[in-house]
Amino acid sequence: MLELLDLRERGGRLEPTRLEPDPTVVQTVRGILDRVRAEGDVALFELTLSLDGADLGERGLIVSPDEFAHAQSETPSELKAAIDALVERLIDLSARQLPREWSDERDGVRFGEMVRPLRAVGCYVPGGRAVYPSSVCMTIVPAVVAGVEEIVLATPPRVDGSVPPLVLYAAVRAGATKVIKSGGAQAIGALAFGTESVPHVDRIVGPGNLYVTEAKRQLAGVVGIDGLAGPSEVVVVADSKADPELAAADLIAQAEHDPEAMTHFVTTDVSLLDRLREALARALVDAGRKEIVEQALARARGILVRDLDQAAEVVDDLAAEHLLVLLDDPREFLQRVRNAGAIFLGEWSAVPFGDYGVASNHVLPTAGTARFASGLRAADFVTIRSVVQMSAEAAASFADQASAIARAEGLGGHARAMELRKERA
Repeated sequence: MLELLDLRERGGRLEPTRLEPDPTVVQTVRGILDRVRAEGDVALFELTLSLDGADLGERGLIVSPDEFAHAQSETPSELKAAIDALVERLIDLSARQLPREWSDERDGVRFGEMVRPLRAVGCYVPGGRAVYPSSVCMTIVPAVVAGVEEIVLATPPRVDGSVPPLVLYAAVRAGATKVIKSGGAQAIGALAFGTESVPHVDRIVGPGNLYVTEAKRQLAGVVGIDGLAGPSEVVVVADSKADPELAAADLIAQAEHDPEAMTHFVTTDVSLLDRLREALARALVDAGRKEIVEQALARARGILVRDLDQAAEVVDDLAAEHLLVLLDDPREFLQRVRNAGAIFLGEWSAVPFGDYGVASNHVLPTAGTARFASGLRAADFVTIRSVVQMSAEAAASFADQASAIARAEGLGGHARAMELRKERA
């Protein structure tokens, strides 16, 4: 537990985790997608039965009004209130993320950008034996705020063909227009291609297993995707004053997601690593999902660095999904950091608060992709188009220089289209 990696003398770059396609998974997913494209709903029914063990013959592929009503009555009032509050927080957060239309006029050219919501999006939420109403809200609410008219939630059914009431309550409260009982690569294919019951969408978002991720990889370009999700990650940067029990709690919180979850603890204080190991041992005694946590923590690393500048280099190299800064002046350290999916400053800012919509979305870049990608936000559900309107005088004014560049590039047709405007102005 907490393998020591001492970079104080030797330094060196750290490699983030990478998502490497498994050839067997690639081939399996390709076959599933081909079936869904060719057979539509029939493939979804058969694959749901064979892969999820759920016969949808009686309940149907699409969640019915009766099922939504049942979910409303079955969800405890305290959980309804918690989900309602989560949705409201996400609405407020998402509203701040939308780009604004603008226009200007200069030298006879009126120019600007228009912002339009996507027509339809698909939100994928893992399920089966797990229940993730928070992911339902995280994926749907930003799309609603962006103005998307059709929002389809796809989630695997339970063996009896039902969807957990808590998931359905969250779907209604967040603003989904349709819920389909389908998971895995087949659900991604249905959303991308469309079937008799499932509308095709323009973008698919949300985390999933290896098969979901590979389906998104294969369909990127057919539809937009938010990214390719890997195991959960956290990097904790701490100094000698950090509370090891709090740090241990955050490492365990990320470790319980998945046996493959990556946890890193970066510090200048070797004694803190010893105290952290002791705190982890104590916390593990009563930890839930203990087997998963222990498997993940077996891969955890304690990274010793010379100073905070080197700590920042480690953070940027790993480009992890979550960064927790347990330093005297976390905001000063923040100025040194470039790469992280979401950043939490100070001992009170436990990473799981962000998982439940306290000022953050939890659909975040993993596997080092925080170097170039951001977390899911309302801006991901709109397109931005340039709009240009020129007067005759402006066309004449810009024609000579623009056409000279076009001819230098060998594009005479481009040049002639502009020169004609000058001749007729």
